[in-house]
Amino acid sequence: MRRKRNYQREFKGDVVYGNVAVTRFINYLMEGGKKSTAEKVMYDAMKVVGVKLKAEPLLVFEKAMENAAPVVEVSSRRIGGANYQIPQEVSPGRKFILASRWIIGAARAKKGSNMSEKLAEEFAAAYKNEGAAIKKKQDTHRMAEANRAFAHFARR
Repeated sequence: MRRKRNYQREFKGDVVYGNVAVTRFINYLMEGGKKSTAEKVMYDAMKVVGVKLKAEPLLVFEKAMENAAPVVEVSSRRIGGANYQIPQEVSPGRKFILASRWIIGAARAKKGSNMSEKLAEEFAAAYKNEGAAIKKKQDTHRMAEANRAFAHFARR
């Protein structure tokens, strides 16, 4: 039987910056279909980060996403009755998804202030190559490095 075709979705640029990545990030940030709330949180976070770092908010966002995106990850594969963690390169689409997830997760895990401030702090931390999202990326890389011996099991 044939596999279902995987259609790539076309995204429009966001309202303020005209950037597709910002639109996708807002969609990941959204909860319960409340897009206007997610947009408000995102744009407030961008303003805060722009003031805090005295830099262009869009550049800070892009650099933070780039810093938080993993290069390799491990995937589990069963071979001869044993499960191996096999290191594999991460596709560009998945890099963005993982970076978004980690930044949003780190912001949500913080206690205290409102979500836009927490998100702004996380963007600033990722921009400077520190923070919870970067730690998650480093842990993923460390896991892949530790399991490098099983790289020959990777599917070609």
